[in-house]
Amino acid sequence: MYLKKIDGPRAVTLPDGTVMTQADLPPPSTRRWVASRKASVVRGVLYGLISRERAIELYALSDEEFMGWVSAVADHGEEALKATTVKKYRQI
Repeated sequence: MYLKKIDGPRAVTLPDGTVMTQADLPPPSTRRWVASRKASVVRGVLYGLISRERAIELYALSDEEFMGWVSAVADHGEEALKATTVKKYRQI
């Protein structure tokens, strides 16, 4: 079997014991960002599966947008990434 050469690890173990692989990240062609896809990109970056710069480039995100996702998860959990709850968790 042939494994494609990639930068970084193929898989990381998350604090809850689950394993996250490159296949768990959304495809680069993603245009509709639901909370679960945002959360998987944030988890991938935080636990070293993909670099922040690579994620921003791969998914065509702005730095502010990605950092907004990270701060929302840090402050309020993954629930804050849902479009319907943005107003509830928005900092004024």
